[in-house]
Amino acid sequence: MNCTVTSGADASAFANHPGYRRMFAPDQLTLGIFLPLRFYEGDMAVLVGQAQWVSEIDRLGFAAVWVRDVPLFDPSFGDAGQVFDPFTYLGYLAAHTRQVALVTGSAVFSLRHPIDLAKAAATIDRLSGGRLVMGIASGDRAVEFPAYGLEHGERAERFAQSVDYFRQLLAATAPDIQSPLGQLSDAYLLPKPVTGRIPLIVTGSSRQSMQWLGEQADGWLTYPDSTHNVMGPRRLAEKIRSWRDGIPGGGFRPHMTNEWIDLADDPDFPRTPMQGGYVLKTGRKGLIELLGEWREAGVNHAALGIQMAQRPVAEIIEELAQEVLPLFPTPTGPEPHLQQW
Repeated sequence: MNCTVTSGADASAFANHPGYRRMFAPDQLTLGIFLPLRFYEGDMAVLVGQAQWVSEIDRLGFAAVWVRDVPLFDPSFGDAGQVFDPFTYLGYLAAHTRQVALVTGSAVFSLRHPIDLAKAAATIDRLSGGRLVMGIASGDRAVEFPAYGLEHGERAERFAQSVDYFRQLLAATAPDIQSPLGQLSDAYLLPKPVTGRIPLIVTGSSRQSMQWLGEQADGWLTYPDSTHNVMGPRRLAEKIRSWRDGIPGGGFRPHMTNEWIDLADDPDFPRTPMQGGYVLKTGRKGLIELLGEWREAGVNHAALGIQMAQRPVAEIIEELAQEVLPLFPTPTGPEPHLQQW
């Protein structure tokens, strides 16, 4: 690969990182909200007022808000994500919030140059006082790669190269970077992250080996693996254990998962997969049960998407905050380094 491999880090490297500490603690599970709050179907009006809801999510004490990275809308895929550019929108949300972690889920590292990724990420981290946590991925929409002039089949190698280049840019004040993605020796990147490092949470395998994930990922984001049935949590626990067994030297590194939910009015409504399993309809008791199963399996953060839900956003956020969040509280940690730039 012709580039110096930099490694992932355990929780000790992020002891002073406000975003990381708000989301992750051993043997605990925290809650985040995935954006958009309403599914985009061609009308931008559904996104009006979303930032005010994010401010409320911050005030209520949720651990994180997540934004997806979908550069181009593919009609055959049918999902435009949260529409806005993730970094631009996180900069906007940083000005509307004070505590909540700001998370990409997931930035496509195979498409963009690591200099641009690092510049945007370090800027958001500074503007938010150290609250940026980056979910990263190799990309799953084949139509985007030729649009960038890239080969879809080369995304695995580009992903690993980009992670290495990104970390060197953030870490060094006088970098000597020799990578297939570029060479750098007489300049350096500004700004630097608030605490010196931005957590990189790898999504799925991103077409890497389990050994690479154990060595390089600061955390791991995987799908819940059919946790609607009795075998799901067991398989999820085995997956998490296998990954953690591959972490050199041990040490805590967090695992995350996500679910799109349609929270029913009836708190006793049973967990029922909808839309081919893509959405889980459930009452809050079933949701609490599921989150408890995830925590037992080793999951440290659950990102809940409510864009497909039938009830008003206000009702869902209020119920989650009053009835669910107290059972999965957000840890206290270092205060964000907020400044008026």
